[in-house]
Amino acid sequence: MNNPWHLYVMALIYILAGIMHFVKPKVYLRIMPRYLPFHKELILLSGVAEILLGIGLFFKETRTLASFGIITMLLVFLLVHFYMLSSEKASAGFPKWILWARLPLQILLIYWAYSYIIF
Repeated sequence: MNNPWHLYVMALIYILAGIMHFVKPKVYLRIMPRYLPFHKELILLSGVAEILLGIGLFFKETRTLASFGIITMLLVFLLVHFYMLSSEKASAGFPKWILWARLPLQILLIYWAYSYIIF
């Protein structure tokens, strides 16, 4: 494979993040917006999605689809970021400045995924 090292870093980040959904699901339960149904199932589903999308980045044939999937997932996850800003309880104990800093970070992660789309 002739891929840049940062592609592997990104893939591993999503694979490890997905695994954490199964290892520490309570962490994710604390930050799930109350208006969404099936919290446990959504956490497990998003963990599977992160793992599969991370694996998809390794292969040229699936990289574009995985990149679009990651962008879509990150846009959906913005709901969680805004929910965490909505109240002290929803913030899960994170300082407000970290919660605000996550928003531009999300944009950078979207751009990072976009950079691997093969046109």
